[in-house]
Amino acid sequence: MSKIILTGDRPTGRLHVGHYVGSLAERVKLQNSGLYDEIYIMIADAQALTDNAEHPEKVRQNILQVSLDYLACGLDPEKSNIFIQSMVPELTELTFYYMNLVTVARVQRNPTVKSETKMRNFEASIPVGFFCYPISQAADITAFRATSVPVGEDQMPMIEQCKEIVHKFNSVYGETLTEPKIVLPSNQACLRLPGIDGKAKMSKSLGNCIYLSDESEDIRTKIMSMFTDPNHIRVQDPGKVEGNPVFIYLDAFCRPEHFEEFLPEYNNLDELKAHYQRGGLGDVKVKKFLNNVISPSSNRSVTAVKCGRKTCRT
Repeated sequence: MSKIILTGDRPTGRLHVGHYVGSLAERVKLQNSGLYDEIYIMIADAQALTDNAEHPEKVRQNILQVSLDYLACGLDPEKSNIFIQSMVPELTELTFYYMNLVTVARVQRNPTVKSETKMRNFEASIPVGFFCYPISQAADITAFRATSVPVGEDQMPMIEQCKEIVHKFNSVYGETLTEPKIVLPSNQACLRLPGIDGKAKMSKSLGNCIYLSDESEDIRTKIMSMFTDPNHIRVQDPGKVEGNPVFIYLDAFCRPEHFEEFLPEYNNLDELKAHYQRGGLGDVKVKKFLNNVISPSSNRSVTAVKCGRKTCRT
């Protein structure tokens, strides 16, 4: 059996560092591994319209922005097939047929649908297209016979529902569809990066993101305003690192060489955490270090930093 990857993003805005650590970095790694026969990266404009039907121009413009973010992160059109969802109308047709295999009650139980509906304040006014998002995603994955789907942790319920559709379809029509396997980041801190405001999820709609295309000054402003331990009022106070967004970001982005370059009085992140926990280390110093880790150059965006190339700015 061929090893095939299918993944993608909704073009509802610029991609942020949560996308990068949650999925984009893994995609680049898998793309360059040479282990996969085919790689498909989808810009899901049709899915983006499910909650942006009155703003089609927003979706249209962000197709280009997402494409630029892809290229800046290292996705290579010579190795990965980057395509626009609406250009493959068969995906919509397949979604229609899959709807007959899924009950309303099952979609309502999907944790991702629940959280996304609540975040958008849809409640009873949820658009039908948005409600059927898990079914549409299953059509995308199975149409390309994807064996692996690199996504963030929040997409796990979607992949489980896709597997259910595969099993149902195959039981009725014979062994036809391929069951996909989710590929999550190996770094636990990357599974779901919180917003800079401490909210559980970094989200464009909540305005709590650091975007891949942000310039260094914007990144610095956002980092210096980040939520930390609310009980760490004075420098000498002991602080908590668990659930502290600044330290979660350091877990995701920091590498040993960053200490030698930016904070030589510490050998590693464990030492920095221990000092913060016993007191005597201020939030400002930790935030400045995080800023240097994410955006060490004053003339590069975060995407350029992560790529390690000055030429890949968005």
